[in-house]
Amino acid sequence: MNQPSPDNLISLKKILVPIDFSDYSKNALKYAVPFAKQFGAEILLLYVVEPTIYPADFSFGQVGFPSMEAEMYKRGSEELIKLAEKEIKDTLKWQTRVETGKAFAEINRVAAEENVDLIIIATHGHTGVEHIIFGSTAEKVVRKAPCPVLSIRTVERDTSRTKK
Repeated sequence: MNQPSPDNLISLKKILVPIDFSDYSKNALKYAVPFAKQFGAEILLLYVVEPTIYPADFSFGQVGFPSMEAEMYKRGSEELIKLAEKEIKDTLKWQTRVETGKAFAEINRVAAEENVDLIIIATHGHTGVEHIIFGSTAEKVVRKAPCPVLSIRTVERDTSRTKK
């Protein structure tokens, strides 16, 4: 059996895991932890606050709510730390970061800025109209990412088809 030469080894020093606090993104973190342990990598948890803009009326145009965004930023920071302490503990080096903007753009910007070696991102599995309306953040990240991306799709298991 051929052993890989040192030139062929994969080195992961920093793994970015975007978190939106859905079960999907928490599951992606559960994939990221063993990856990080295997490679001795640091985990960077990123939460993106998307600007909240509502149409007021036709005469004033759109209205933003900076106080709501500030609260989401603060709450996101606190929740990321709680999540990291629960899921990663002190077994690995980790950091958290909260940014404001479009999720896919901020994920890719932070990945480039932080010299991330791998992004592990959840897919929500939207199809049909939902996919057309919301698009897929994961798809957009994959298309523009400055590094490899591992997308994690949580599939509900069909227990009626399992062998007894």
